[in-house]
Amino acid sequence: MDEIRYDLGGPLAVREIRLEDAEELFALVEANQPHLAPWMPWAAAPTLGDTRTFITGALAQRARDDGFGAVVIDGEAIIGSVGFHRVDRLNRSTSLGYWLSADRQGAGVMTAAVRALVAHAFDLWELHRVEVDAAPDNLRSRAIPERLGFTREGVRREAERFGERYVDLVVYGLLASDPRL
Repeated sequence: MDEIRYDLGGPLAVREIRLEDAEELFALVEANQPHLAPWMPWAAAPTLGDTRTFITGALAQRARDDGFGAVVIDGEAIIGSVGFHRVDRLNRSTSLGYWLSADRQGAGVMTAAVRALVAHAFDLWELHRVEVDAAPDNLRSRAIPERLGFTREGVRREAERFGERYVDLVVYGLLASDPRL
């Protein structure tokens, strides 16, 4: 299987995650833990073991042709992560998630990365629908699907567990027939 890679302009790219990324990715998560933890339950107490488990799962997912996990890189340095949660072949749909280092936000990097994965889903996999979920107060994360022409479809109440509490998620959807921005 060829490695998945999408150039985003200049030294920026999205490339498939690798086992050897574990330590660098963990260090980035740990450095960004205060930035990530309010929005991502897995970031509350990250460990290198959790990062290795995540990568192993992403590689198994790719081997099953059920999506893939990727890193966003600047040159060779990892600055974030983006990937598909699953692929529903019966309904020709998928969902994706992403995060970016706090110091790299606001320059359109993640918008370009998500745009590349949306094109992958529609053009290569010939899917019908891509979905993005984001916490109502996570305005930076919500801005990405809004910028790319996704439709805000509603709110799934208490859809994600954070420790002993549940939080709502805003649901965005984009169909293959929708205009892509």
